[in-house]
Amino acid sequence: MKSRLTATGLSLLLGVSLAHATPDPEKLYETHCLSCHAPNRLGGMGPTLLPESLARLKKPEAAKAIAEGLPATQMPAYKEILTADEIKALAAWIYTPPTHPPKWDAEDIKASRIVYADAVDLPAKPVFKADPTNITLVVEHGDHHITVLDGDVMEPIVRFPTRYALHGGPKFTPDGRFVYWATRDGWITKFDLWNLKVVAETRVGINTRNVAVSSDGKYVMAANYLPHTLVALDGKDLSLVKVIPVVGNTGKTSRVSAVYDARPRNSFIAALKDIPEVWEIPYDDRPVYKGLVHDYRLKEAIPEPGPLPVRHIVLDDYLDDFYFDQNYDYILGASRTSPKGQVIHLGAGRKVAELDLAGMPHLGSGITWERKDAEGKPQRVMASPNLKDGLVTVIDMKTWKTIKTIPTAGPGFFLRGHEASPYVWADVFFGKNHEIMHVIDKQTLEIVANLTPSPGQTATHVEFDRYGKYALVSIWEMDGALIVYDAKTHKEIKRLPMKRPVGKYNVWNKTRLSEGTSH
Repeated sequence: MKSRLTATGLSLLLGVSLAHATPDPEKLYETHCLSCHAPNRLGGMGPTLLPESLARLKKPEAAKAIAEGLPATQMPAYKEILTADEIKALAAWIYTPPTHPPKWDAEDIKASRIVYADAVDLPAKPVFKADPTNITLVVEHGDHHITVLDGDVMEPIVRFPTRYALHGGPKFTPDGRFVYWATRDGWITKFDLWNLKVVAETRVGINTRNVAVSSDGKYVMAANYLPHTLVALDGKDLSLVKVIPVVGNTGKTSRVSAVYDARPRNSFIAALKDIPEVWEIPYDDRPVYKGLVHDYRLKEAIPEPGPLPVRHIVLDDYLDDFYFDQNYDYILGASRTSPKGQVIHLGAGRKVAELDLAGMPHLGSGITWERKDAEGKPQRVMASPNLKDGLVTVIDMKTWKTIKTIPTAGPGFFLRGHEASPYVWADVFFGKNHEIMHVIDKQTLEIVANLTPSPGQTATHVEFDRYGKYALVSIWEMDGALIVYDAKTHKEIKRLPMKRPVGKYNVWNKTRLSEGTSH
């Protein structure tokens, strides 16, 4: 980023008035932004500045970031360099599509890969004394760091910087040693959690949603909004395995909402944003067939050749997000525009039931547990928070009927529990009551406690330690904290200052597919 005279200073120097001059945002970008954000706004040291990448950033917030800079980053303040009109013009311009549509293909992916020599062939044992299965990673969005937390004593082991804007949860190898994460602008990082070192990095796209790791640790699959691709990398060194163009049966391309590992099926499952399909991509030797397939063993269908073939499951409606049952036999999904959710049987490849869902359910944050029904019989239920309405929906996993709608203090984003805990914790992320955390009894389905971890500040995203002894709550503020609660009594144990912490990911809970957390 280079400095120059302000418009006022230039007018005095030239003896002319520039009060009515129209700012040229492209020139402003070339002068001040290109060195960090790269030609065509694809991102470099700074993040990608394209409409697809800025969807969650409002234009006034973008203008404020240009004017005042971003704390704990290399983004400086420009309010002393640019006029208010120049800042406004530049902020508006980065939301416009580029003249030349951006690309990120196989050659770009290969050229981006970095392997760090000091992290190759390190000892296969932790350099710390803490239980490696009870480690929790805390993502601090405020200044783009991760804190590695000892889950037994709830104290940080190390805190280190990451690339800008992690998006989607970190994913672990089955043994918990290696962890992978994605940034919004497409960088995939492999980190050796036992040796606390970055192993390799590869950029897979321009706007990336999340990553998944195969149950054998062989593949890392990345989901892209831009370009419309899924990208498979080798889990060992993040070298490119395959770029999969996301094209539906009708020929229309699509953004990928997310990709997940369906461990019991030895396959990846991808949700598509723009076409009513779900894709299954096996990583074993199972044959998979294109088209509307009700059984992948049908011999008359034509198999898709090559590694990581795609099975197209055509649906009645779009799935903006979805939830797996605990055995990965079913997908429970919902569209942002439809009042009815869908239950899809993955083996059959078709919808088998509808869900009665109000508002805007966030099924991707759903969890499941077992309770006793009115007759005292075991009943497996699933619950989902809601992004629009103040409610939590509880669904019977056998009948697919809504058995209760629990009123909450406002719309929520995350719902969490643990096998060893009798309670479910639900945040109220949106609205005036964002400081509240609800605690819900799994058996009665009633709210039994309303916690206010930090009055006036947003409380969100609960995670448990391996044993369900502690519940960890994020205070999502720049002067935020990680608050440790006794999961049984709901009493605060301690709080650790952090910079806008949000996601927390316990090695044991994630690698053992805890029923209280999303997978």
